[in-house]
Parts: sequence; C-alpha cells; structure tokens
Amino acid sequence: MASGKRVGLYFGTFNPIHIGHLNIANYLAEFSDLNEVWMIITPHNPLKKKKTLLEDHHRLTMVRIAVEEFPRLKASNVEFDLPQPNYTVNTLAYLEEQYPGFDFCLIMGADNLASLHKWKNYELILKRYPIYVYPRVDERAKPIALLEHPNVHVVDAPIMQLSSTFIRKSVADGKNIRPMLPAGVWNYLDEMNFYK
Repeated sequence: MASGKRVGLYFGTFNPIHIGHLNIANYLAEFSDLNEVWMIITPHNPLKKKKTLLEDHHRLTMVRIAVEEFPRLKASNVEFDLPQPNYTVNTLAYLEEQYPGFDFCLIMGADNLASLHKWKNYELILKRYPIYVYPRVDERAKPIALLEHPNVHVVDAPIMQLSSTFIRKSVADGKNIRPMLPAGVWNYLDEMNFYK
C-alpha cells in the first residue's frame, strides 16, 4: 500500500498557545518526514485540573490565529465532539476512520513519554504509531525507559523554557510577555482580558 500523507498530532490544552509550542510544531513540519502537524486542542485532559482552562472555543481561536501564517500547521477541534474525558487512543481511532489514507504520528514532550504507561491502551499506541519526542529542558537528565523503543524518535527541536502556566501567572501579575506569544494571540488575550 502506498504511504499516505504523514500527519503529526500535537495534543495540548494550549492554554494559551505560545511560541514554544509553535517552534516545536513548525520544526517538525519543516525538518522531519511529516507533511503536516495538527495542533489538537484538548477540551479536558483527565490528568489536569480544569478550573484554570479557558473555554474550548477561545483556545481554538488562539491556535487558529497562531498557525495562520504556517500552511503546514493546522488547528484541530476534533476532540470537542468526542466523549469526555478525552483519551488519545479513542481520538486516534476516530481520525483513522475519518482519514483512511493518512499515516498518523504522535508528537510529545519527554515528560509525556515518561508518563505514557499511565495512558489508556498505551501499549497499542506505542505499537501502532510512531512517536516524535522533544526533550524538555528539565527532563534531559532523567532516564526514560521508552526512549529505546523502536517506534520512539527523539527530535532535536529547539526547546524554550516556557510554559503556559508561566504565561498565565505573568499576565495575572501585569508583566509584559508579548514576545512569548504570537502577535495575534497576544492581541486576542489582551482584548479579552484573559488570565488577568
């Protein structure tokens, strides 16, 4: 069977999306064998508290604004209509049904790989999908057993020590963090008075 379009799936709450996310997604679209990277906004991660989350549609809007100028990056709300809480294995099954000719891969930080064994049906995910892993600044020293798995590919993406948590806190503290966000995302956050 001829190989179809290779799509990297980058899941996140993107609360908010920042230039660190964008850098990783763009690096993988440009410097790996992926044709596209879909940024999948997770409505509710079973491992995260929901109270700090902006509404789904606001986070989707910000990702759409952020990827506007990058034709190989797409914002996806595929999980919005799937049963909650979201499990990656279910989303993958749904996407395979919707896009039978595509080859899907996962994109995740080393911290997510370290906790992959807690995911629903993680052995199946590991067996069926290539996983592109980018290092986290604070994770470099920690050994992660799954790094040796044949389906795990470590990518040398430029990593920024930047988190959405830091951005939310900085906005609440009245700090100017404009350079850390795509310009349109900053404008949207500012106009909507988010995180203040």
